[in-house]
Amino acid sequence: MQLMETHFADISVKGKIVRVPAIVIRENLVVVNGGWIKIAEIHDEPWQPHGLEDPVSMLAEVKQRCLPGDVFTFSQRVPDVQPRYSFPFVLDNVAAVKSASYSDWWEKLPQETRKNVRRASKRGVVVNSVPFDDGLIQGIKGLYDESPFRQGRRFWHYGKDLAAIKRENSSYLDRCEFIGAYFEGELIGLLKMVYLANAGRIMQILSKNSHYDKRPMNALIAKAVEVCANRGLTYFIYGQYVYGNNGEAAIIEFKRRNGFEQVSFPKYYVPLTAKGSMAMRLNLHLGFRRLLPRRVENALRSFRSRLNKQTHVRKQPAPQVETVGV
Repeated sequence: MQLMETHFADISVKGKIVRVPAIVIRENLVVVNGGWIKIAEIHDEPWQPHGLEDPVSMLAEVKQRCLPGDVFTFSQRVPDVQPRYSFPFVLDNVAAVKSASYSDWWEKLPQETRKNVRRASKRGVVVNSVPFDDGLIQGIKGLYDESPFRQGRRFWHYGKDLAAIKRENSSYLDRCEFIGAYFEGELIGLLKMVYLANAGRIMQILSKNSHYDKRPMNALIAKAVEVCANRGLTYFIYGQYVYGNNGEAAIIEFKRRNGFEQVSFPKYYVPLTAKGSMAMRLNLHLGFRRLLPRRVENALRSFRSRLNKQTHVRKQPAPQVETVGV
């Protein structure tokens, strides 16, 4: 058995750069991350152009190189959703639009969603593909710094400097597209889409809450579907449809109203160590949150949201009182 030389890679975990053990196997960067249970996986697997073509030989080489992980995981790629391997798996999912025809997608939308797309245009929102330049970086900073909290949790990118924003948004520039929503020259919404073999996948989408009435998010999604259709891509993907046990999140309803559907596919887990085998028997490899009942997870999520809001209010500076001369 071949011992692995010590190699490391810097990856982003929850908005922070973390150095983790890594090794390159047949042009795939395999990284190890996690706490007590170390998970080995292909770095940025969802953003790779193609799925893993030969996971059996990949797994054999991972074991041979003694990568310091307890469990190796990989997924099949939509639309290849029928299990093809004998390894243990769970069903993962994505939110997907069949983007081959923009008109078909548009006609299936609820009337309210179509009104929102039209409302954006009527209220002066201009949506276009934009170059990755200093002007866009400055606009992204304005989006990031609007609020330290989004969707009830701390926003990872709040307060970052321009150099960090440029570095973190420069991934996959050779096969990505930035779509900006502008109002009177101000960037009020952004969508970054990475191109895969047969799909466009959202890497980042956000808008300013102060311009919610102009519905920039709906306009961004409509433009991205149009771009995917014009490029002949089969799917347009917006992350997961359901995250963990949270089947009632507002984001699910937003995706549904914008024409996204849940597509499930197998995500495989293969033990590499005795600890990994034990963890899989106890389902610990899926993370602690997956073990919580839905009502407990929802209660914890609500508590976190309230705590974050209270913390934010306490940290706000006292209002300045203007003294008028007498």
